Amino acid sequence: MTTVATVGTGGEGAGGAAEPYTLSHLDALESEAVHIFREVAGEFENPVILFSGGKDSILMLHLALKAFAPAPVPFSLLHVDTGHNFPEVLDYRDRTVARHGLRLHVASVQDYIDRGVLRERADGTRNPLQTLPLTEKIAAEKFDAVFGGGRRDEEKARAKERVFSLRDEFSQWDPRRQRPELWNLYNGRHAPGEHVRVFPLSNWTELDVWQYIAREGIELPQIYYAHRREVFRRGGMWLTAGDWGGPKDGERVEKRLVRYRTVGDMSCTGAVDSGADSIEKVITEIAASRLTERGATRADDKLSEAAMEDRKREGYF
Repeated sequence: MTTVATVGTGGEGAGGAAEPYTLSHLDALESEAVHIFREVAGEFENPVILFSGGKDSILMLHLALKAFAPAPVPFSLLHVDTGHNFPEVLDYRDRTVARHGLRLHVASVQDYIDRGVLRERADGTRNPLQTLPLTEKIAAEKFDAVFGGGRRDEEKARAKERVFSLRDEFSQWDPRRQRPELWNLYNGRHAPGEHVRVFPLSNWTELDVWQYIAREGIELPQIYYAHRREVFRRGGMWLTAGDWGGPKDGERVEKRLVRYRTVGDMSCTGAVDSGADSIEKVITEIAASRLTERGATRADDKLSEAAMEDRKREGYF
């Protein structure tokens, strides 16, 4: 437990001293995220939340709903659809949007390929192709703040990014232009054409996310829990067989008991062998893990030592 403040209105002990008011670490993280959402609502004209139906974006939406309840969330949602997303996750996305009466913008990688603007990669993965549809959608809709679910524990490039991350008129990130964020004071100033990426989950860990999901009873796509799935081995990971280009000759498909720690494009997101079919078992499994979720399961982060930072400089999250 973390002591946050001492208040005179609390209960008093035998000596008449005020009891300290305390927040658990999950309450403190929730309070910080709610503050960030409200700060953005007050500072920016047209914010949007990136929402893919993955666990971090689900958590962000849950926190946004809390931040503004009983009023509706004052932001729309945005998803960059690669065309290789897991069907279970897209179904969850659409049901959630309908349930809360939200507006969803979709930027389609397939549309860019069909128009000849983007070209399929030899390895079949479309995750690196998301940057142009994302940045052009931000510019077209004039979004001035874009919420992302990135966390500092995921990857070293994300670890050094601020909560409010300024992007230039080309949506590019320059680490040298980052601003100090002392005492949780956030500077959202930006020139015309620029925007700010906002990361309310920056200080959360994967374990924090799952413990909070358990506490709040948040529904997730079943893909996050152990299930039997046809997969094949490539690059040290279990990938889902599908129309995206896998498996190749010599890659044997087998049915295994797996789950996903993170969810992205089917072509680059690996499953892990797991029997964790409940949230309690998932939490136990994560607590014992010594590999980050992206380090263990994301092929797109292994393209080079600086793959994530290179993509962030180009406009990716």
